[in-house]
Amino acid sequence: MTSVRHLASAVASTSTAEPAYRVDLRVGAHALVADEPATAGGGDLGPTPLGLLLSALASCTAMTLRMYAGRKDWVPLTIDVTARYDVDEEGAETIERTITLSDRLTGDQRERLADIAERTPVTLAIRRGTPITTTLHTS
Repeated sequence: MTSVRHLASAVASTSTAEPAYRVDLRVGAHALVADEPATAGGGDLGPTPLGLLLSALASCTAMTLRMYAGRKDWVPLTIDVTARYDVDEEGAETIERTITLSDRLTGDQRERLADIAERTPVTLAIRRGTPITTTLHTS
């Protein structure tokens, strides 16, 4: 029998009473807002859903690398992660992630962190194409 571990959950809510496209989010004890930019008819009150996806990837990468470096007692580091979602003229979608590390790390340390970045939980969820099951309810 396979056991399931619950790792995270989020609740999104929108209505016609809100500004167009605004979505209130609850992630654990945290409140967030998602929206579309004004150029897309939204109020630009928060990041777009793709912006939130990229935020998840970038923050998971930075956290995971920081944890790993900390366990190894490597020099105190600042880790900057930038993520972009691009679509080319044929419609092919790609995510480009750039990680900036301290120049005080050795080449072997940087190489190890690059390897770890490829196996962060969010990286794996995106790359594996995690299945999504949808259930509809009425209220």
